[in-house]
Amino acid sequence: MEPVKVVVRYADGKVIKGYTQDFFPNKDRFHLHPQQKTSGQDTQQILVKDLKAVFFVKDFDGNPAYDERRRFSEGDKAQGRKMEILFKDGEKLVGATLGYEPNRPGFFINPVDGKSNNIRVFVVQSSVEKLRNL
Repeated sequence: MEPVKVVVRYADGKVIKGYTQDFFPNKDRFHLHPQQKTSGQDTQQILVKDLKAVFFVKDFDGNPAYDERRRFSEGDKAQGRKMEILFKDGEKLVGATLGYEPNRPGFFINPVDGKSNNIRVFVVQSSVEKLRNL
């Protein structure tokens, strides 16, 4: 598997950016190679239960000035169930999911805004305050 860029956000607010090759939604852990270094000795083991979410990103910096769209517009073609997620820290995420099951530890959501830096997000169920179907 090719390494993918991720931003790992912990439930306590800590953020780590790096690459992973072994993230699977049904596993309780994965490995992260820090953004600055790609050698195996700096690899960190990440426990999913400690996270808020794993953001699969286009680039590590994104565009801080970009105001991401957080609602579906007329004509948006979303695959799956449209949802609004409110995290316990107050962040809101809107998108569509094909695999939401309340009894699983997490699920993927594709953001509504195609220009977002986030390609998709793995949401950790325990970090969610409220879910709403749209």
